[in-house]
Amino acid sequence: MTPEMWNRFGPFRDAATARGIPDDDVERWLATARPCATLTTNGDGPVVGRFGGPLLLPAGTPDPDHPFVASVDLAALPPGATDLPLPPDGHLLLFAFPETPDHFESMGSVVYVPVGTAVAERDRHAWNSHDIEDYETMFAEFPQGPLRATADVSLPCHHAVGLTEAPWSRTLPGHPHAEDLVKLWGSTEDAVVFAGSLQLGGYASEESVFTDPVADAVSLVVKATEAGQWQGPVSADVSDWTLLADWQAGRDVQGWESASVHWVIQREDLAARRFDRAFTSVYWNP
Repeated sequence: MTPEMWNRFGPFRDAATARGIPDDDVERWLATARPCATLTTNGDGPVVGRFGGPLLLPAGTPDPDHPFVASVDLAALPPGATDLPLPPDGHLLLFAFPETPDHFESMGSVVYVPVGTAVAERDRHAWNSHDIEDYETMFAEFPQGPLRATADVSLPCHHAVGLTEAPWSRTLPGHPHAEDLVKLWGSTEDAVVFAGSLQLGGYASEESVFTDPVADAVSLVVKATEAGQWQGPVSADVSDWTLLADWQAGRDVQGWESASVHWVIQREDLAARRFDRAFTSVYWNP
């Protein structure tokens, strides 16, 4: 991360100092920061894709089971915008239905279209095979328009790790002031980062964050695998996974306020460009 990016944390550092949090603890927390790309329909960054628009897929790719959210031109991303080993070019297409599942199934998908691949336009409504009117109303609220990228920074929005027995959770190891630091990030974030609903890389966030949404998603993947709804191999170790993209859908879709979509993927699948193995979890508190 560049010195300029580090300097952007000034408002957060000042707030932590005023709160009396020791400098060593603050710097240890800041050492967890990750670069990310904030994608918005405003701002002055380069155009790197779009919300919505025509759905262009290779001939052999089946119609996705979930609504089309956005496409990202990976070659257009600013250098070093994330720390993810993304392909240098091609398009990443994101799909999601912003509701929590009835069981453990993935609520979205990711399609990678390598550069030079022949594509054809598909029906953007094919996912709604029963023509459910409420779903079409929801889909009509999905944002549309060019996406511009801002190179940003991301800090954890969670302060605890879950346990399998009482007391069921504990403060993040090595960070005794994690809960206070998360609250301070929430109050200073707007002075540090560029506000937007779609993010590549970085940390996942939700309306009510306690534990890491990526860890919660991994728990769902494991259960989905055990139930025969997801194909392995699947690691239960959260460190083997990473956040690919995060969409605060509730900011964009009326009626789905507070909905957050998290596309997560195993690191080895990301390195091998097996984007079909990305899992989509949703937090929604209607």
